Amino acid sequence: MEKKDSFLEVVSGFKAVFLDSYGVIKNYRGLIEGVQETLDFIQARGIEFRILTNDASRSQEQQAESFLRLGLKGIPAEKIVTSGMMAKQYLQLKIKGGKVAYLGTANAAHYIMQANLESVAIADLDKHDLNDIQAMVFLDDEGFDWNFDINRTVNLIRKKNMPIIVANSDNLYPISHNDVSIATGGIAKLVESIINKKFIHFGKPDTQMFNFAFEDINRYSEYNKEEILMVGDTLHTDILGGNKFGIKTALVLSGNTSASEMEMNIRSTGIIPDYICESIGG
Repeated sequence: MEKKDSFLEVVSGFKAVFLDSYGVIKNYRGLIEGVQETLDFIQARGIEFRILTNDASRSQEQQAESFLRLGLKGIPAEKIVTSGMMAKQYLQLKIKGGKVAYLGTANAAHYIMQANLESVAIADLDKHDLNDIQAMVFLDDEGFDWNFDINRTVNLIRKKNMPIIVANSDNLYPISHNDVSIATGGIAKLVESIINKKFIHFGKPDTQMFNFAFEDINRYSEYNKEEILMVGDTLHTDILGGNKFGIKTALVLSGNTSASEMEMNIRSTGIIPDYICESIGG
């Protein structure tokens, strides 16, 4: 068993920290123990922070409100970076008019509307009139019929040559101590394999979110990459993304990666964090 690091000691050596949300700040039980104290510790020492989440189902403001409902204070909306924001930027730059079809909840479709585009749920598509559909976005793993609407999605993509955007790259997320649920990225990869096409993926481990957060914190001060720590619970997204971006990484064992499987997963993937901590709560 590898030696565990004290998170408070680790983070004290950095000027900025990027934190994943699910599995680092909260999990299926609610807030992870000690998170408020750690957040207070970070802010009291002048360490800049951003929350980097692959959750594309809610806006920055909705994410901030959800933290408050859980009892966590000190995370304003502007410090939250979501994969949905990256998808919105792409839509704004690349799609000029028409409609964007989406798979997910109506609540998640706000990213399309923020890009000044008309959104239409897959369930509401008229399969005989697809001329106005200019792009397709995988937004959320809820809000649709898994059989009927995924079949509709497959047929739409087969018929239309257009950008297909995946706003959340996560394959799975935990719903209890032992069980997981299929996330949006997992659904998208299933469809990719069925129709043999490559989609445009946003979110960790891709670098767009890291670039956005890096540029954002440098609007207020000057930070070098060696002064930034990425903290996450998943090797394939958080840790790989941080490693690729060239910043130090800390794996926490409070979410997707458990203490019992941590060493095996690191050996089998070759994805090596710089630090391993039980959680950020200490």
